[in-house]
Amino acid sequence: MTRWIFRLVIILVLILVLEFYAFQAIKSITKSKIIRFSWLFISLIVYANFFYVALTYDKTQGQTPQFQMAVGLLLTFLIPKLVLVVVLFGEDMYRWILKLFSIVSTEETKPLASRRKFISQIALGLAAIPFASFIYGIIQGKYNYKVIKYQLSFKDLPDAFDGYTITQISDIHSGSFTNKEKIQYGVNLINEQKSDLMLFTGDIVNNKADEMDNWMDVFDKFEAKEGKYSILGNHDYGDYMDWKNPQDKIDNLQAIKDIHKKIGFELLCNENRYLEKDGQKIALVGVENWGKGGFQKKGDLQKASENIKKEDFKILMSHDPSHWEHKVKDDDFNYQLTLSGHTHGLQMGIEIPGWIKWSPSKYVYKQWAGLYNEAGRYINVNRGFGYHAFPGRVGVWPEITVIELKKG
Repeated sequence: MTRWIFRLVIILVLILVLEFYAFQAIKSITKSKIIRFSWLFISLIVYANFFYVALTYDKTQGQTPQFQMAVGLLLTFLIPKLVLVVVLFGEDMYRWILKLFSIVSTEETKPLASRRKFISQIALGLAAIPFASFIYGIIQGKYNYKVIKYQLSFKDLPDAFDGYTITQISDIHSGSFTNKEKIQYGVNLINEQKSDLMLFTGDIVNNKADEMDNWMDVFDKFEAKEGKYSILGNHDYGDYMDWKNPQDKIDNLQAIKDIHKKIGFELLCNENRYLEKDGQKIALVGVENWGKGGFQKKGDLQKASENIKKEDFKILMSHDPSHWEHKVKDDDFNYQLTLSGHTHGLQMGIEIPGWIKWSPSKYVYKQWAGLYNEAGRYINVNRGFGYHAFPGRVGVWPEITVIELKKG
């Protein structure tokens, strides 16, 4: 308890310092008490709402949409203020450097004050960019589905599978959803791809099976010509909430497994299936979650690949891309194509094809979004269909991946 209180005090002190510094920008550009007090009042409401929701929501329900919205509002107002602080702190450092090398006379006071106002205006203009982006991300960005297509060539692909198409989605997180019409649009977009195979790479819920109750009639509409297969993700095990007793958690996991069957997916838990076409076949391998650090390591490649030959062409479904980095890519059994999700690209970043691809997620995961290739072995990290924790997406949009296999 003492450690928890200490951390809370540190957070509150940092918030006070941040707010004090950011408030200087408002004071520099306006003398209106209405604007100044409105700034303080809105900030107070946002912080009060977050701490109230965080301290009072039912922990046995996991992350609720109300909690996520409180987080979203906090980030929407907090991150722009960080921009303000960075700019103003930089200007302060510049002024202190000048003081070290010169004597500031009385005549310089006015220009310094004028410059401070100008810098504050620039800082507020820059801060408006993430503020507007976060508002858009919460209202519309989380439904801004993008279809990303790849054509991958393999020398060892059986001839019968030349031109074979796969649609991959990941990280549905149904417990976060609030708009059925928008989600139905995403499902329709998936079906419009008319792929041969559909693969879902984990996290169908945030925590509990009943999160899918209102969405079964949407997600049972997925279509694929030759089958739908799925795996579990880290959230599907129910590890992130307080359970009244251990049996409830066990029952919840079984109910989640049953959901996959009810919406037409064959769930692979350290298992494999052969996909056949014109007398030829490729292997589809599905492992349970394996993640670096504190994540569960239930994924068992050896068990999942039983009765598969080394020379077979293999598609591996593994939720967490760190599995590929640490276990799969250098395995001499040769998994030609791995499909993952998990990272969501942190749901925020900057992506301009051919120019820039950045997200804070890259500092945690080497493969965090999109297609990667090492020594002829590929992994695609899907950015996710849904959203979690932050109820929106900024710059990293929800993804539907379509992969066409070609004979190299």
